[in-house]
Order: sequence, then C-alpha cells, then structure tokens
Amino acid sequence: MEQADRDQERKPRGERKKPRKVSARYLENAALHYLKRYAATVTQLKRVLVRRVDRSVRVHGGERTEALKWVDELVEKLVRNGLINDSTYAGMKAHSLRASGRSSRVIAQKLKLKGVSAEVVQQKVAEATAEVSEDAAALIWARKKHLGPYRKDLSTRKDNRQRDLAALARAGFSFGVAKKIIDSEPE
Repeated sequence: MEQADRDQERKPRGERKKPRKVSARYLENAALHYLKRYAATVTQLKRVLVRRVDRSVRVHGGERTEALKWVDELVEKLVRNGLINDSTYAGMKAHSLRASGRSSRVIAQKLKLKGVSAEVVQQKVAEATAEVSEDAAALIWARKKHLGPYRKDLSTRKDNRQRDLAALARAGFSFGVAKKIIDSEPE
C-alpha cells in the first residue's frame, strides 16, 4: 500500500478510535501483548503503558496517579516473574549490534537510550567486545558500507580516504581504528 493511500485512510484526530478506559487488568493485557511482540526494557515498557494511561485519562478522565501506581505494580510483577530483564535485553542487543559492526560507543548510547543502567551497559559492552573486537567490528562496518579496502572501485580509494575515515568516525570508531582499517590491504 502506498504512503499516500495510508494517509488518506488515516482519520483526523477527532474521528480516531477512542482509547479504552484504563484498568489494572487492561494494563496487564496491554503489557503482555507488547512483550509478546517486542523485547523491551523496564523503561520502554513503562513509557508504552504511561502513554496508554495518558490517552485514556485525556478521553475518559479518571485518576492518573492511581493508574501510574498500577503501572509500577505491574512492572514489578513482570520483573519478578522474569518477563522483563534489562540485563538479558542489554546482552542480546549488545551482541547483535556488535556482530553487525557497531562500535562500543554506539552500542552504549543505544542501550542508555533504552533505559538500561550504566553499570549493565558497561558490563554488556565489555562482554560483546570480548567476543568481537573493536577492530573486527570496524572491519565489518567498512565491508558493509564499502569503505577503504572494500570500495567497489579501488582506483578511487586514495581520493576517498578522508571521506571513509569520517564515515568510520561517525560510526563511533576512534581515529586509530579507522586509520588502520581504511589503510589496510583488501583481502
């Protein structure tokens, strides 16, 4: 379906479907449905549920503080039952990002944005780096982006050296690592 078709089907704000009135049971069902579809951190799940609470309170009225208490209790219950685990999420995400060639800086930034604590971020980034080094990750990134020794036309390699170094720097790699990868010989 084309974007223009979707925009035409989208109803104006006043005509959209009204949110359901929030209750503890409704929030639990919404949380379980969300966790069935997505891996999430405690912070992410809370954001999703608070948005639902805010929409419901805006339309139906009610006590926001009571609903937020339900959200906190629900999240505690889900953590206790092992359905949400920030450490497991961070480990999975760090290994996945590292395997796709992301730098330690980018991995740490993405995990912090998801609400993972600094200690867990540091630990999981170190574990991912032990598995795939920073140099190996930069090599993966250069191969994916056709930089340095992976350029399609190797005759333009010298002309694009600064551009390739800048691309690796933007990807979060240090100058030393970027220089080593860009100046290396093609395999």
